[in-house]
Amino acid sequence: MTDNKQHVMKQHVMGIVGRSGSGKTTLLSDLIPILIELGHTVSTIKHTHHGFDVDKPGKDSYRHRAAGAQEVLLTSAKRWALLHEVQDEKEPDMQDLIARMSPVDVMLIEGFKKHDFPKIEVYRPSLGMAALGRTHQSVIAVATDEVENANVLDLKLQILDLGDVKSIAKFIVQYLQTNRR
Repeated sequence: MTDNKQHVMKQHVMGIVGRSGSGKTTLLSDLIPILIELGHTVSTIKHTHHGFDVDKPGKDSYRHRAAGAQEVLLTSAKRWALLHEVQDEKEPDMQDLIARMSPVDVMLIEGFKKHDFPKIEVYRPSLGMAALGRTHQSVIAVATDEVENANVLDLKLQILDLGDVKSIAKFIVQYLQTNRR
């Protein structure tokens, strides 16, 4: 097994998925400080379907990329960021992305609902959409604001109260400790 694959297998990955507007980013942002408070290191990966740019036209790093550099590393005393231009390549798979990250206790991934890793679905029946947990086998639990809703109880998954983020954090830690990948 290569070092990359060993590195990926050491990561404890939990996905946060759900329909647009369900509160995925809010839950993930609320989970991070609680997991840290519980003594865990945390990193995140966020998928977007939209083109994005963290660089600004006119800045030196933007000019490097515009000139054709495949990667540009921005660095300062406070942080660094590696910008990689995908160009004509296909989007990297999850293992390749995780392999680029430093090892942590909990790797939270927002999106990537079709990828094979355990996920918590943020589900709000009031949005009028079907739960992803009905068709995505990698969904292991549902965090919802309507824990007594018949559509939620019918899922036959672990039901988590979206209003109790500390309990969701503890569920993630317990799950990752008992189901090491």
